Amino acid sequence: MQSGLLSTYNSSARSRGAIGWIISALLFAFYLIIYFTGIFDPIAKSLGLGGKWDMYGVLYTIAIVGGGSYFLKIHGNSRYQRIRTLSLMFVQVIFAFSIPLVMQMFESKGFIFSLFWPLKLDYLSPAYILDYPILIIVYAFIGSLILVPIMTFLFGKRWYCSWVCGCGGLAETAGDPFRHLSNKRSKAWRFEQFSINFILLLAIATTALIIINWGLHHESSQGEWVTDHATFDLIASKIQGVYQFFVVALLSGVLGVGLYPLMGSRVWCRFFCPLAGLMGLIQKFGRFRITVKDDMCISCGNCSTYCEMGIDVRMYAQNNQSFKRASCVGCGMCAHICPRGVLRLENKWDFAPIQNDSNVDILDL
Repeated sequence: MQSGLLSTYNSSARSRGAIGWIISALLFAFYLIIYFTGIFDPIAKSLGLGGKWDMYGVLYTIAIVGGGSYFLKIHGNSRYQRIRTLSLMFVQVIFAFSIPLVMQMFESKGFIFSLFWPLKLDYLSPAYILDYPILIIVYAFIGSLILVPIMTFLFGKRWYCSWVCGCGGLAETAGDPFRHLSNKRSKAWRFEQFSINFILLLAIATTALIIINWGLHHESSQGEWVTDHATFDLIASKIQGVYQFFVVALLSGVLGVGLYPLMGSRVWCRFFCPLAGLMGLIQKFGRFRITVKDDMCISCGNCSTYCEMGIDVRMYAQNNQSFKRASCVGCGMCAHICPRGVLRLENKWDFAPIQNDSNVDILDL
């Protein structure tokens, strides 16, 4: 029996009530303080941590592990939900937190193996990535330019957004109580189409500018890295700084998490993440889709309610229409929450209908 279906909107914290607004205000305050002040540095050092970002990593990991444990308590009766949630927790603890921390302990620059370009512009920035050992450089380039497109084409963006990504990991675990608050209106969908593609183009242009500016530098006779194009260097640096401030700090952090209790847990992923935008374009031509069991939908609306990406899944189910959507992160909650097993996530080339004797919420992993 599914837990929470009847109490989704009864809690003030989960229905944009007073508690929800208070939680949102606290999240906004926390992110503004940690991004733009050094208040947390003394606290972090008193705990034996290197600084505020180490403390943030600890808190972020605790939120994913704690939120994931709670999620499994509610939705752990689904094999798919168990596997993907444990994957998110494992990737965060090992690849996004522990390994970078150990690298720093050995006086090496930390590297988050679960991030790829264009979510992390630095991984294609020569001035940044060339400071790492050759194997990490190869990993960053192959992972971003080859692994991500191939995996997305074969399995959809769910392999990353709902199984690996730290942003998605926080949304799927600690942010799960707010998933139903995503805006389902057509205006939100139109804004999504514009905003996420705009940020993707901005990320590509900024990366190109970074690479060109690096190429215009050379080593002087004194061994310094200099350029003969000071004006271009200044403009490129300013544009990179503006991108880091607005996209990385404000959109992914302050707004992306701060708006959980008001607009759902995938505001960043749905409207602004450049990697999600890139994978969404690939997904439209790939194998991943959601197939619908004919003439079985009872129009309860649970699938649309629990879709954190604001997709009107019920409309497709009512029309017996299997579908692909660029925004779908393959979390599988629409299939999991359906009382009749109407929906199924699959990786295949055709839109063949599901056999009506299937009684599994998700067969294809």
